[in-house]
Amino acid sequence: KAIKRNKKIVALTAYTAPIAKIADDFADILLVGDSLGMVLYGMDSTLTVTVEMMILHGRAVVKNSKHALVAVDMPFGSYQPSASTAFKNASKIMAQTGAGAVKLEGGAEIKETVKFLCQNGIPVMAHIGMKPQHFNTYGGFKFRGKDKEEFDNILEDAKALEEAGAFAIVVEGTTRNLGKRITDKVRIPTIGIGASPDCDGQILVTEDLVGMSAAEKAPKFVKQYTNVTEVMADALAEFAADVREGRFPTKEFCYD
Repeated sequence: KAIKRNKKIVALTAYTAPIAKIADDFADILLVGDSLGMVLYGMDSTLTVTVEMMILHGRAVVKNSKHALVAVDMPFGSYQPSASTAFKNASKIMAQTGAGAVKLEGGAEIKETVKFLCQNGIPVMAHIGMKPQHFNTYGGFKFRGKDKEEFDNILEDAKALEEAGAFAIVVEGTTRNLGKRITDKVRIPTIGIGASPDCDGQILVTEDLVGMSAAEKAPKFVKQYTNVTEVMADALAEFAADVREGRFPTKEFCYD
């Protein structure tokens, strides 16, 4: 079973080979998130992402990383029907990608499914708080833990998932106090995203933090460290100008 450690955990998303190669040098965990539906495919939500999509991207990330633990999201509908359905899809993802774990969104309602997976050789990372696959029931992507009932329910979710055998919990989009309380109450590591600096680690979508997100506005919790979009736009503009003015290709870029 996982235990806390003094050093903060660094986690990043990775959906492609180029990003995996770069991020692997800095991250303890690479998450192949179903957020790839929105980030790479321009979908409105994660709900139409399939197991097959996760396998293709998961395989690319595993093949191009050497150090980080690679966890792959189980998409909407792939684990909710039953524990046996969850195992069938999780084992398929693990076998065909080589990933080290899967991640499931949900709280106490999926406790038995998480327990079944863990007992049958599938390491599980849990995901509570603001759960993107549940955005329809929330009325949008809204932060969680604003009132006492919601606060207490999410805290109970964390305890239930720890008891079920999850080795870590992603805590997304909660009040800072709730993120801290969860971290204090469970023995397994918490990884925050829009939660609390008191979590045992942090994760962001890589494309968000480097300024490559297709979203018009990044979430409040995203710190943008650079703007790769501007760098790429400058390079593409220079290329286009060189082609149109006949400056490219020159002799050095041609075969004799």
